[in-house]
Amino acid sequence: MRKKLLAELIGAYILVFAGTGAVMINDITGALGHVGIALTFGFVVVALIYSFAHLSGAHFNPAVTIAFWSIGEFDSRKVIPYIGAQILGAIAASASLYFLLNENFVTMSEVSYLGATLPYGSVTQAFGFELILTFILMIVICSSAVHGKATKDFAGLAIGLTVGLEAMFAGPITGGSMNPARSIGPAVMSGNYEHLWIYIAATIIGAVIAAQVFLKLFQSES
Repeated sequence: MRKKLLAELIGAYILVFAGTGAVMINDITGALGHVGIALTFGFVVVALIYSFAHLSGAHFNPAVTIAFWSIGEFDSRKVIPYIGAQILGAIAASASLYFLLNENFVTMSEVSYLGATLPYGSVTQAFGFELILTFILMIVICSSAVHGKATKDFAGLAIGLTVGLEAMFAGPITGGSMNPARSIGPAVMSGNYEHLWIYIAATIIGAVIAAQVFLKLFQSES
């Protein structure tokens, strides 16, 4: 169990360090652009899944952990420890980025509050987008990594490309979180909790709905 939790903590750390680090560095230098940020998120997810899936299942995302638990694919005793490790890793990553880059900005707003996820439009719009984005992501996760007939060797690529794609087209509207830990880390370190509930509630609801759809419509055919 200790190794699994350490893998989740390190994986969440790397995900947030690379992804939100890309947001901050782009704000400072303008070198990456929106596409570069989206690709960073996608590439790091691919790398992390192939590196850690055999150790912990490579969740790195409380919404994914809860969704797997909701369909009996994850031990209930591990849910809270996994989520704790994921959030701790995300906060540690945001803390690292703050201390490494704080000389390059005066106020947190200059670096998007350490790469926080904030809605561009209304609360309803952001909630709807995050719910649907996470639904799509979880369907891909289940279909590529859980389904009995899936070609699991390519699951990491399918999941990473989905994250990159969704971040690319929806990031300018919602920040493209799809992951409560990814949003909690920057929020805690920047002190900006505005609309954080959206990125917790919508992502969990979207992931659980997707898992239930997979269980009832697809898994029975495996």
